[in-house]
Amino acid sequence: MSIIDPQEQTLYHQLAETLAEAIHNGTWLPGSRLPAVRRCAAIHQVSVNTVLTAYRLLEDRGLIEARPQSGYYVRGVLPSLRARNGHQSQVRTPGSEKLDLIDTVFAAQNHPDYINLSLACPQNSDFFPTAKISRIMASLLRREPGLIGRYALPPGSQRLRREIARRVADLGMMLTAEDITLTHGCMEALQLALRAVTRPGDCIGLETPTYFYLFPLVASLGLKVLELPTDPQHGLSLDALELVLREQRIQALVAMPTVQNPLGCTMRLEDKKRLAKLVNHYQVPLIEDGLYDELQFCWPLSPAVKAFDTDGWVLHCASFTKTVAPDFHVGWIAAGRFSQALARLKSVSSLTESKLLSETLGLFLESGGYDRHLRTMRRRYATLMDEARGLIARHFPQGTRATLPSGGFIFWVELPGQIDCIDLFHRLLQEKICLTPGALYTLSDRCNSAIRLTCCYHFDERYTWALKRTGELACEMSGIPPGIA
Repeated sequence: MSIIDPQEQTLYHQLAETLAEAIHNGTWLPGSRLPAVRRCAAIHQVSVNTVLTAYRLLEDRGLIEARPQSGYYVRGVLPSLRARNGHQSQVRTPGSEKLDLIDTVFAAQNHPDYINLSLACPQNSDFFPTAKISRIMASLLRREPGLIGRYALPPGSQRLRREIARRVADLGMMLTAEDITLTHGCMEALQLALRAVTRPGDCIGLETPTYFYLFPLVASLGLKVLELPTDPQHGLSLDALELVLREQRIQALVAMPTVQNPLGCTMRLEDKKRLAKLVNHYQVPLIEDGLYDELQFCWPLSPAVKAFDTDGWVLHCASFTKTVAPDFHVGWIAAGRFSQALARLKSVSSLTESKLLSETLGLFLESGGYDRHLRTMRRRYATLMDEARGLIARHFPQGTRATLPSGGFIFWVELPGQIDCIDLFHRLLQEKICLTPGALYTLSDRCNSAIRLTCCYHFDERYTWALKRTGELACEMSGIPPGIA
């Protein structure tokens, strides 16, 4: 889980990330002894205090442990998920039972009295550059008080679209401001994209598991779903997709090739190139959800599939809700050959985005503060992810498996012992703890023993207790003791 821009970090952070990377990739196996403090200092040419601070940081993240009179050892870590065999692609329509469960979870996520382990949005302002954004907005209003009286008709703020086009070069996309339409968040971008490329009765391909709020969306548009197998490490199965495309079974595809929700995985570069080639060859639109693209832990960033789009069959959607300002709800879409149709749909949908909010974001991006903010977020989420995995390794049933995400703050956990995670969800609600059962993320019954957890909260006493309590209850339900076997 490497973090970008090491020169921006203190020496002990750099050393901690180097050792964490070695632990995650298997160079240092569970139970192995790390180099003695003085030897490590000599190897990396840093002070003893730097090594001690780095080791303590890794202890806090649950990756190593100190043993008296012996040294520092790699802790037992959660085993990774394995790809499942025998997936049967079957056309389905989201039923009322699934939609009702989504409504129940959504209501619980928004209940102010619950400890939330599932809502994929930080609830604390210090995760976002609120002070800087506030200053920019106040200054903007002083200079242009009439701004709030103007419409920002589609495609939206020229300043913000220009900055987006400049930034996405880091993701391999060569766009201009004219290629981009601003939307009311990423969800509206996905909705407009689906409306632009499908008609009621069409069948769309979805990853499985996939973002659960796509199911109410496709149901509202009268669409059918064909779920495609998705590897927890490498993403969408392109062999399965190619077969479906050859048989003309879907009219569009929605996928998250980078930091997929809920698995957290990113497709390999060669697979992204192949995916772009497939959709262009078969002329089936790919709606690419790039919501977490900028929260990747690696550098350079893995490019978007849109970067390899030759004939405009990829529609790339994203927003700033996960990185800058959730309440602004400003998203965007580069719709390729469907740009004109999408612009018309935007005009009869929400019509306009806020001029004030769009210009504020545009000025923030111009200032260079966004890059510094992203570096901080990536480091913070990588650390929180390790801390959560350490707690799960200690308190969840033996045999629990989890993904090792490539970015963001979401990961997928599979529990042993045939635990019904819908039952687990309802029992935890009685204790005012909210998590998301895996059953939400598929129309099949393949994920009933899985949960999705998020690491975008302060690891305070309440959050830590809720995670431990979830593990305790899972142990009670399965009859399996906690800890690494």
